Amino acid sequence: MAAVLEPYVYEGGIHKHGLLLELLEDLGGFLIQKIPAATEVTLIMLIPNKDIHLMEELAIKLLGKIKRSPLTGTEIAVVSPTLAYHHLPHSACDIAEFLRRGGANTNMIGLARGMGRRVALSGDYERKLINEHDIALFSFGTFRDCIVNKKPKLFEGIDIPVVVTGAPDIKTEDIPNADMYIGGIGRVSHRLRKGSELEGLDKMNEMVSEMVNMVREDISKDPLAVLPARVMKEIKDQIPEIEHVLTPAPITIQLDGLRVKLPYDEFHEKVGNIEFDEGPLLSEMANIMPSKMKNYILIKIQRKSEVGFVI
Repeated sequence: MAAVLEPYVYEGGIHKHGLLLELLEDLGGFLIQKIPAATEVTLIMLIPNKDIHLMEELAIKLLGKIKRSPLTGTEIAVVSPTLAYHHLPHSACDIAEFLRRGGANTNMIGLARGMGRRVALSGDYERKLINEHDIALFSFGTFRDCIVNKKPKLFEGIDIPVVVTGAPDIKTEDIPNADMYIGGIGRVSHRLRKGSELEGLDKMNEMVSEMVNMVREDISKDPLAVLPARVMKEIKDQIPEIEHVLTPAPITIQLDGLRVKLPYDEFHEKVGNIEFDEGPLLSEMANIMPSKMKNYILIKIQRKSEVGFVI
């Protein structure tokens, strides 16, 4: 039985951090992202749960810190109704930043039109782009009537879990088609720095983590044919061009797939022909599609019930 991988982040000095990477590889874990900054480095990792204590012991010797990062391996869309100043203020940026601190990759999406409920989210392109993510977090404001009666129009056609943030205290079941509502995070004209505001953002990360765990639990009932982190490693090994991509997170891991930031037309066949030691090609275990984001490559891994095996 494959080891259960747990998401962790290491923060410490760049000196000798290679020892951590060597141990991670020996244990059968995966490096998701490495972020160097001057003399410091941040390592986002998936570690076999039975070996976490070994990584913790080494981190202490290197005078660094290692902690669980529950949103690692997720890509979250932070959606605002429009790009107008009254819909995309500081709070949406702070929401995205806090989700990144929890380990998530975030994309901010301002919808093209939101001036009325009849035309909001009328572009099918926007729906498809949002549906490429693991979770859609809609950042709303301070008016209860707007959140309960008008904004749920935006959720139509969204197939992934929908999380809503706003200022009023509202029950999730009062918002049609929302999977989770998080109150206390409204629209303000300043950065969220006050104690109560930061507490609200911490609560948001906890609740979004709960949603992610529910999705992971659902996937575990019918597991993916191959782990996204394993696919990421093979892409790095078999497609050297990925090392020349300057965009942040050239390979973005999702709960059930990956976004590869290479041109679809030029590289989708190479990606499909990636071969695993067990024999199968990636194209036999996953759907490889053009992404709605800059013509990148979107990989959605199939389940065991679809392909009949897990590697």
